[in-house]
Amino acid sequence: MTDIIQRGLYYEELELGARYLHRPGRTATEADNVLFTTLTMNTQALHLDAAFADTQEFGQRLMNSMWTLSTMVGASVAQLTQGTLVAQLGLGDISFPHPLFAGDTLYTESTIAEKRLSTSRPGQGICTIAHIGRNQNDVIVAKATRTVLMHRLPEGKSDDV
Repeated sequence: MTDIIQRGLYYEELELGARYLHRPGRTATEADNVLFTTLTMNTQALHLDAAFADTQEFGQRLMNSMWTLSTMVGASVAQLTQGTLVAQLGLGDISFPHPLFAGDTLYTESTIAEKRLSTSRPGQGICTIAHIGRNQNDVIVAKATRTVLMHRLPEGKSDDV
């Protein structure tokens, strides 16, 4: 019997310009919003107070944007970085062009925007990944760029595995 271990992709396996669609999506719940918001000590009434949020521009509570960002990045892990990531180096270009609400489903896609070998860490490479989150209606709800340090293929392994 062959053992197959689920893992992310090594530096050489990340295809520049490729768009990776991460599935399944994640349906946001009120419990997600309240738990994440209170765990992170965010007292924003737009996330916690339904009566207040009903009187505001969107007419309902908004999902915490940091939950959206975290879930969007998390959705990419199994396919891209599980076991092959050395470290996350930074996040940038973060935006939330449309709100996400409880009951919406978040679908994430990632594109490898840049990659280069590390000059200071042999056996590793630096990749820039552009993440986009869309709701079930294909409306973009979040964007972020993430820079990561990735392991290269182990010695003796081919990049055409």
